[in-house]
Amino acid sequence: MKSNKNQSFYEFILKVQAISKIGLTFSKDAFALENYLELADVSTAMLKTFTEIDFNRPHYFSKDIYPTPNVSVRMLIFNERQELLMVQEKSDQGFTIPGGWADLFESPVEAIVKECLQEAGASVKVTKLVGVYHFDFFHRRQAHSQYALVFSGHLTAPLIPFGHEIMAVQYFPLTQLPPNLSSKISREDLLRFIADATRSEAAFE
Repeated sequence: MKSNKNQSFYEFILKVQAISKIGLTFSKDAFALENYLELADVSTAMLKTFTEIDFNRPHYFSKDIYPTPNVSVRMLIFNERQELLMVQEKSDQGFTIPGGWADLFESPVEAIVKECLQEAGASVKVTKLVGVYHFDFFHRRQAHSQYALVFSGHLTAPLIPFGHEIMAVQYFPLTQLPPNLSSKISREDLLRFIADATRSEAAFE
């Protein structure tokens, strides 16, 4: 049994390991890749100091890990007029709801609270699981399978400056949603999320 201090240190190392894996997967800069690789090596070596940990199960960091669906989190944020908060992406100038990929060792609620703050400058209170949705799609000749956990809730503080990948953060009446949606979300899915948010039970696929 690890002490609280050791547990915190262990969780910190796991977080560094997760960040390094994300960087190695998505970064294109050679200098950044070298740094992410060094972080991966150092954090793996540090993890081995926890001799009571069984590194054979689960295979969190194995290169031959059994492929499973990616998990994303998304958030419907409504104001007192039931308008929906949306963010405009710099990448394609389209609007979507705040959200992103869930990182290793984060709970779904921790992940969506972090994403809302990073993308929209929004401190949120999650009040409901709207639903769990399954998406299959192809991108850059690769097949992707994704489970999307969609939540709803409200702000707990005024908006602050938003992330560098976002052009604008804006509320929209549900009858006047923006015509230019991001490639990250389809109009059909957005309307389905909004409709499911009004139901008493969560939607499941």
